[in-house]
Formats: sequence, C-alpha cells, structure tokens
Amino acid sequence: MTHPYAGLIDLAQPRLGGAVVYATDDFFADKSRMIDPAEPVFIPGKYDDNGKWMDGWESRRKRVPGHDWAIVRLGAPGQIAGFEIDTRNFTGNFPPAASVEACVSEAEIPGEDADWTLLVPRIDLQGDGRRFVNAVHDGVWTHVKLNIFPDGGVARFRVFGTIHKDWSKVAADAVLDLLAMENGGRGLIANDEHFGRVENLTAPGRGKDMGDGWETRRRREPGHDWAVLELGHAGVIEEIIVDTAHFKGNYPDRCSIQATLEAHGTAAEIAEAAADWPVLLGEVKLSMDHIHVFRDEVTKLGPVKFVRLNIYPDGGVSRLRLKGRLA
Repeated sequence: MTHPYAGLIDLAQPRLGGAVVYATDDFFADKSRMIDPAEPVFIPGKYDDNGKWMDGWESRRKRVPGHDWAIVRLGAPGQIAGFEIDTRNFTGNFPPAASVEACVSEAEIPGEDADWTLLVPRIDLQGDGRRFVNAVHDGVWTHVKLNIFPDGGVARFRVFGTIHKDWSKVAADAVLDLLAMENGGRGLIANDEHFGRVENLTAPGRGKDMGDGWETRRRREPGHDWAVLELGHAGVIEEIIVDTAHFKGNYPDRCSIQATLEAHGTAAEIAEAAADWPVLLGEVKLSMDHIHVFRDEVTKLGPVKFVRLNIYPDGGVSRLRLKGRLA
C-alpha cells in the first residue's frame, strides 16, 4: 500500500531536530518515545516502576476534568500536509479521541500567549490502529500540539509536510547541499525501498547503520534500481557526494545521476519522465563503506531542481549530497 504522505518529510523526526518539549503527563511512558522513528514494539512482561512499559507516550488515568496534551517542536519550520496518530499496541489504554493544533513560536515551549490554530478538529481513535488525517489549514509552523481526550497512550505521532527555508538569508555565492533534508530536499519515489527508505538519502549527518540509508532488494532480473529526488531549491551543482557508509557486501557496483530543472505531475509521472533526463554524473564505480566525492566528473547542465539516482544493479546508499549555488 502506498503511504498517504509518500514523498513528504516527517517534520517531527529527532534526526532533523524534532523533540517533544512538553506533556501534561507522561507517567506511564515517556513523551519522547512518541516521535521515535522506529516502528512501535510490544514487549510482554516488561514493567518499570510505574507499571507496564509501553513504546510510546502514555499518561495516567485522569481523575479530574480536562484532557492531556503534548507539544512537539518541529525539526524545522514547515508546511504541514497531514498527520499520523498511531495507537498500535495500546488496546485498553488508548485515547478515544484526539485533535491537533499548531503555532509559530521562537520559544522552546510556546507560552500562554501562543496563537494556536486548529489543524485537525476532534476525531475518533481506535485502539491498536493507525489514523492518517489531513491538516485543514495552510501555513508555516514551528510547533504542534497533540490533544488526547481524556488520557491514554499514543505509540507514534508523525507530522508530514515540507520544510520552509528562508532562502533570502542565503548568500548568492554560498555553496551548500541543495538536497539536504534541512534545506528542503526530499525523496519523491523509488522503484524499490525494501530495506531502506529513499528519504534517508537526504538525512542529516552520516548514516548510523545500514537501516539508515536507501537499500533495495537483491535484483534477480535485468535492469537496475533508481530513486527520484527533489532539491530544496534550484541550483547549479558543483560537487556530488555518494556515501556508502555501512554498505559492504551490498553496495551498488556503479551509479549515475540524471537531472532536470522542471518536472510536473505525480511522483509516478515524474519518475517515468526521469529516464530521459540529461546526465549530470555519468556511470562511476563505487566502493564499500566509502565517501565518494565527484567534482570534475559533474556535467555542466546549468540549474537543476530534480535528480534521478541510478544504482547498478541494486544495493544500498547511505547519503547523497548535491553541493552547489542557488540559481
């Protein structure tokens, strides 16, 4: 099944700088677990001093009027398309309803004067399930508030959207990674993401392990694998870095990159057209667990906004960096 927010960034993810900065109550399960990028798990028989250990955020049973909430500081200001409220493994202790608000604040924890906007009116939740819901208002936000009614546990909370970067503050001659997640770069689509997601290619820092990269299954038929990504801003690429960190027996033998300035339609339609894009980097050999830097090999195409990374025939790449100047 295609993810309803495929191609968008989880703005709350910790590696981008997202954090749960406040919760009215997290007696049973620490609020920080709610934005853990890993899938939630249930461990039978695991208890701590406060009761059953749960992988998520869980408040105690409320015995007074009101409801619980948690505030997430986004890793970067962004435009929000929608949310995932995940109650997996919470059965007799899930909240029956929730709503989501957002605001703009320079404070770590927005104060009482914060102007919160309702992005998701109160909706019903089910236990041990996943609810995807669209934001009902546009805007650029820095914080979101998850309200649960009246109490209970949420395994994971995802905030899907695009990063908003103020490019007017970037010097015209500055060289930066235009594909970096923190600069608005994002993975749009890949022909295969069996072992690792395409969005990992744009993530901050080096990959922590093989799971923190884009990796395809073993190809048993002719052809090669590919991924299409969008830069945060159109630019002229001067340097390309292909990092195969941690990929040793499963790195691609070779790679190449195609690019274009304009692309239109759905992600699938863009991917279909990408096969005919001009070559930005011709086929080059790759090595295991290595940072490959290409400068002289980069074709002078002028400004580009979209790229297709081809790997031959399959395998894993940890990070892709496209350094250049704004167009």
